[in-house]
Amino acid sequence: MPGGGVGRGRGQRVELLNAARLYLCTDSRADRGDLEEFLDAAYAGGVDIIQLRDKKISAAEEIAALLILKRVAARHGKLFAVNDRADIAALVGADVFHVGQDDLSPAQARELLGPDVIIGRSTHAPGQADEAIDNPEVDYFACGPVWETPTKPGRAAAGLGYLRYVADKKPAKPWFAIGGVNPETCPQVLDAGAHRIVVVRAITEATESRQAAQRLVAALAG
Repeated sequence: MPGGGVGRGRGQRVELLNAARLYLCTDSRADRGDLEEFLDAAYAGGVDIIQLRDKKISAAEEIAALLILKRVAARHGKLFAVNDRADIAALVGADVFHVGQDDLSPAQARELLGPDVIIGRSTHAPGQADEAIDNPEVDYFACGPVWETPTKPGRAAAGLGYLRYVADKKPAKPWFAIGGVNPETCPQVLDAGAHRIVVVRAITEATESRQAAQRLVAALAG
């Protein structure tokens, strides 16, 4: 079994999640061939969670990339996440499994993956945030896109007002702002009440990924 071996228990995963502030989504970087180097640099720069999300690769290629991610995450003592595919998450022993609104429900994911996996949910509107806050199977949720982004073509921006809505709810579980967040826009996100962010291009398109992560960590520190 590809993900064999003793993984982290839920307690350690939850502790790492609660401490997390910077979450990165990346593709497999197949066009660059530098996945392991990139992941090492991102974690070293201060990224707390990395999710592999790549719709262009086969299941076998995704598993191979995730096993690299798992190895690098363990080396840095950080979390790694699988997007959408519960079967692949089970095979690789994922720390975190993330679902969108049109994917498996959190309850279905929990039934398949068991009690130890951290489950996250994407939300785009107040009602979806309310559901995520109240759902006992959701361990964290993402709110956005704050600004329109080519990463999610066709999805309208949720705006800073959405972050203010969620912040006013004072949810006990961690939540992350996503969509167009970078060192320049991070102060607006913080002013709206978010303290955790998910980024894609701010690190994946940077010339120096470690320094890009460090700039985001500095921005989060205010």
